[in-house]
Amino acid sequence: MFYLFPLLTVSIWAGNAIVNKLSFSVIDPGAISFYRWFVAMLVLTPFVLGSVWRNWSTIRPYIPKLAFLALLGMVLNQSLGYFAAETTTATNMALIISLVPLISMFLSVPLLGQRLLPLAIVGAVLSLGGLVLMLSHGDISNLAAQGVTVGDALLLLAAFVYALYCVLLKRWQMPLSTWQSVYVQGVLAVLMLVPLLMGSERVAITAESLPLIMYAAIPASVIAPWCWMQGIQRLGADRTAMFMNLMPVITAGIASVMLSEQLAAYHYIGGGMVLAGVVLAQRKPKAITPQLATA
Repeated sequence: MFYLFPLLTVSIWAGNAIVNKLSFSVIDPGAISFYRWFVAMLVLTPFVLGSVWRNWSTIRPYIPKLAFLALLGMVLNQSLGYFAAETTTATNMALIISLVPLISMFLSVPLLGQRLLPLAIVGAVLSLGGLVLMLSHGDISNLAAQGVTVGDALLLLAAFVYALYCVLLKRWQMPLSTWQSVYVQGVLAVLMLVPLLMGSERVAITAESLPLIMYAAIPASVIAPWCWMQGIQRLGADRTAMFMNLMPVITAGIASVMLSEQLAAYHYIGGGMVLAGVVLAQRKPKAITPQLATA
């Protein structure tokens, strides 16, 4: 029964990759980035604001760190995903983001003082090989001649940014509850996203964009984090983190139906190599588990 919590979380995140892809045709990336967190914070305010207000003296010294975390996890990571949607597929989004635990592991060496074992190196090489195969569409000469698409490059940057977010969240242990941290970061993110909203052209909330905004704001930004935290509490961080590897599979299935994305042999082989490498590397040392679900 407890496995339903992380399974529901990764299913919601998989759906959010589809939302990213669908949103680009109806609303500017800067606008949906702003609306997503604005609506999410409105929903959380009745439940969290009182706690934040009562503990403000404890929270206030950590505002600079919370602001930097908000910039990484809620502003840059999310916005890069929306901008990437123009020139990449939902399947690629999920596969590239699945590299976050692996990247987090390597960032943990200088930032957390963790040690890498040989399995981590082998897993990294395997995942990198799979990523190259996938991004080159099965022919490495294509990658050398044409390079990666802008969307795939933005997603790689987003994966690095979110991995750094996860590691810093671990490094900066703060005496705040998870929801207090999420809420303060969210409010700060909304303020940071105002210039992006003001610089956007398609900012109107239409019948086409409203469902996408609401999905990103409530299931992806409120329900999924709650389910993820429930999974960690009941199953432990390690077993919960393994469910992340299901997200590309679920995303590919949904994308093939909703977006008519066709999977080629290089998707299966390259994607399998990426996931196998991540699983192998996660065995030891332990990967950083994303504590806040902002995928």
